[in-house]
Amino acid sequence: MATPTSPPAPEPGSTPPAPPVPLAALLARRDLGLRLLAGPSDVPLHWVHTSEMADPYPYLLGGELLMTAGVLLTDPAHYVARVVEAGAAALGFGVTPVYDTVPAALVEACARHGLPLVEVPPKTPFTAVARALWRLMAEARLHELRRVTEAQQSLATAAARPAPVPAVLGALASRLGGRAVLFGADGTESAAAGREIPAEAAGALRELVGVLGPRPRGERADQDGSASGALG
Repeated sequence: MATPTSPPAPEPGSTPPAPPVPLAALLARRDLGLRLLAGPSDVPLHWVHTSEMADPYPYLLGGELLMTAGVLLTDPAHYVARVVEAGAAALGFGVTPVYDTVPAALVEACARHGLPLVEVPPKTPFTAVARALWRLMAEARLHELRRVTEAQQSLATAAARPAPVPAVLGALASRLGGRAVLFGADGTESAAAGREIPAEAAGALRELVGVLGPRPRGERADQDGSASGALG
């Protein structure tokens, strides 16, 4: 249970050093027996927090699965509004020891705000839910590291081939599932690999290259976008 002393002061938008896990992955764990009562199941979860405060807003970072047994739940509509305002991803409600069922007013409020509401059965402690999420996050992190490592290895192998430029572009396009293009200093396309893209997208890409590409020496762009005289 959270206490009203020393509330955390996180950096705005801070996230843990691991990929988020979709709520659906947690719901799929049959050993937990979780049941979705309201809201979508595809929201990303960054962490788990347990609180029995009447207003948990000051203690939430955003993106968490907030777990509560409703010890101080007196106004479900206000409670859900504050949880949503704090940026919580989902709400987990334990039906023991205070309540035998999830309050209907809480289900209604979550449905109205689009906040996922998960019923946690009596046999499942909150710590088991938290541990399951950490394990899923660890697995996602490991998968991501493997994917990055394999991509780096494929690009390094391609770079060592007799024709490195088309080989690297091909490997990059394959990994991204799109198109990789190499532009020259003058903004013209010198090599490309991967699937074709619509003409509109190709035009937008050329415009972007014109904005980000190198400018001729002796010219600069003023804040209004116009080019002006030579630099000394």
